[in-house]
Amino acid sequence: MCLLFDRSGRQIPPFYLLFFTRFSRSASSPSKEKAAAQPRAAMKVVHVNCLEDNYAYIIVNESSGEAAAVDPVEPEKVLWEAKQIGADLKFVLTTHHHWDHAGGNEKMKELVPGIKVYGGSKDSVRGCTDTLENKDKLALGPDIEIVALHTPCHTKGHISYYVTDKGENPAVFTGDTLFIAGCGKFFEGTAEQMYQSLCVTLGSLPRPTRVYCGHEYTVKNLQFASTVEPDNQRVLDKLSWAKSQRQLNQPTIPSTLEEEFQTNPFMRVDLPEIQMAFGIAETTLLIELNTDLAKVACNSPIEALMKLRSMKDAWRG
Repeated sequence: MCLLFDRSGRQIPPFYLLFFTRFSRSASSPSKEKAAAQPRAAMKVVHVNCLEDNYAYIIVNESSGEAAAVDPVEPEKVLWEAKQIGADLKFVLTTHHHWDHAGGNEKMKELVPGIKVYGGSKDSVRGCTDTLENKDKLALGPDIEIVALHTPCHTKGHISYYVTDKGENPAVFTGDTLFIAGCGKFFEGTAEQMYQSLCVTLGSLPRPTRVYCGHEYTVKNLQFASTVEPDNQRVLDKLSWAKSQRQLNQPTIPSTLEEEFQTNPFMRVDLPEIQMAFGIAETTLLIELNTDLAKVACNSPIEALMKLRSMKDAWRG
């Protein structure tokens, strides 16, 4: 038996020791219990290579194991990845109706009976079970919130998904609206809509927000960006990095909104230097293309965006 004595040499009675031990434990336990009851949330994002250059994504709530799949065009691949990481797939998030994003939804419903498939209410998304309006919210477990953002132009009902948890920088899944250093073609919308989607809706999100887009177009996009801003060192540095990533067969995604405002010409159209320099870049490209389009600088960000898209569509770099 272990005996304890005070400073005068007198033995401490056992019941005092018992009281002291219980008091010490009770005094320290609330914070420990609170920490145990409130584990830090963790959002994990897994890339899944699909088709030629598409990305599907698995968003995992690591505290609960629940997961959502973004644009699982090859559902077997996505389910295999989910199994490898022990993720329990609860629903599908579809950015837009194009086949290379929504084409796996029906098969996913066959493979995972009862799974919900979300898509924009203004898009005809195949396999959709539940439609979303702008700013509708979903939960992935108790800690992760997903907000649907209507980002039209590429398609009229395109949805980007803004995802937050309690411990990570937020993420946004932009489909074919915002690419790394680029943007989608204006298939079903206007330059005004794309400006609103890129520079207002997505541009108002926190700058550290990670950007996960639908395709691996980064190298080509940065090569084009370097023709628009040949003196933008951030563009040149990121282009060098992106080439290295692709040589290693590694993704160039995610970026951040901060990086996009520094390197993506389509998100920099508000800058006077972009609008003023635009005429020079356009003139050079038009001479190469031997076209008769107007060789003038732009007077507004929307005009700059419209001309940038036309230049990019004609560019064969």
